[in-house]
Order: sequence, then C-alpha cells, then structure tokens
Amino acid sequence: NQVAVVTLNRPERRNALSGALLASLRDELAGLDGRADVRAIVLTGADPAFCAGLDLTELGRPGGLGSGTDGGPALPELTTPTIGAINGATVTGGLELALTCDFLVASERATFADTHARVGVMPGWGLTVALPEAVGLRRAREMSVTGNFIDARTALQWGLVNHVVPHPELLAFARRLAADIASADPAAVREILSTYHDGSLVTAQEAAQIEERAHQRWHPGGIDPDAVSPARGRARSRR
Repeated sequence: NQVAVVTLNRPERRNALSGALLASLRDELAGLDGRADVRAIVLTGADPAFCAGLDLTELGRPGGLGSGTDGGPALPELTTPTIGAINGATVTGGLELALTCDFLVASERATFADTHARVGVMPGWGLTVALPEAVGLRRAREMSVTGNFIDARTALQWGLVNHVVPHPELLAFARRLAADIASADPAAVREILSTYHDGSLVTAQEAAQIEERAHQRWHPGGIDPDAVSPARGRARSRR
C-alpha cells in the first residue's frame, strides 16, 4: 500500500546500534527512498525497545562505532516522509535516530533519554539542534545534562511526539498515518517537507522567503485550477 515498515531487529541488545545494524539501516532506507512505489516509511523497533543507543561494546574500537569511520548524520537525508513508531526505550543514539524522523508516534510504554553526558560522549548526529527544536532549549538542556528519562505522556506534553497510543495499536496507528501521507500528491509532500526543513535552519524572515520561492517554483504562472482536484484534497478527520 505504498508504505514501507522498517524494524530494528536486535532485541537481545535492545536494538542497540552496532556498526552492522547501522550500515544495514542506512542502506535499507536509502534504497526505499529511491523507490517510486514507497511514499511513506514507518521506522520502529522490535519489542521491548525502540533503540537503546550505540552498542557500547563496540564504541571507539578500531573500525567500530565512534572510531571515525562512521561519521555523518545518523541516517541519509531522505525525501520520503518517515514516521517514527516509538515502541519502547529510546536512548541517546536511539533518540538521535528518532529525531531524524519527520514526526513520532509513541506507545504508552515509550521512554526517552539523552545519556551522552553520563557515558562521557559528545553528540555527533545533530542532537543539540534537533532536540531543542522539538522540546525547547531549556528542556533539551535538562534532558542532556541530567540524563533523566521522560515518559510518553511527558514527551507528548513537551512536543517531542505527536501522539501516544496503546502499545498494541502503535503500528496500526502509524500505518494509517503513513497511508494518509501516501494518498497525497507525492511531489507536493516532498516539496513541503523540504521547505519546512530549509526554513527551520534560518530566521523566520528568511524562512518566509524560502516558502515564497518554493511557491513560485511550484506555480510559476499562478495556481492552475485544472491541476487542483477537490477530491484529492479531502482528508479524514482524526479525533
């Protein structure tokens, strides 16, 4: 149904990111991003955790995670909308992974923490930018310097996640949202998300200019009424 579900499947290590798992995840997402039959991606973890962060048994070892060979962002830059279906503990590198998604849906069992300071590691995947964008600067500072966990309801109140749902309903709920995305104009979805991304990196005035330029590129001669379908514009109400 034009929706791909990608599951971190290393439950015996609480889906901690080994070098092999991270490389596989990046390759899988990059491949899905290039497929015309995939309009939305759901990223989740095998229970009981979403992702416990980097596998500390590999951290800093020659050729392993943190050795300088795994640089760059946590995930490749995707044009396909990605929903994080957060099913359990989401810690440090796992939190950075979640923050790369366009938005998050959380199980009632989900918890979130940034423990970089507790293990003596400096974030390198953009957490100090993405976390305050999600929850505000003061709350982000608190999470990072205390290492304390927040639960799903707090994450919802703080704006880290969009929805909290009963655990058994998580994947079905995320799939429905992904199907809603897939039913929209795919090129328009990509352009809108790109405009949001570019605008988030600059001042409000510059962001407005970015949107105006995007609008002019999309409608160079003004909006064509014959190209806009009222039926395509209908959306389902969620309460």
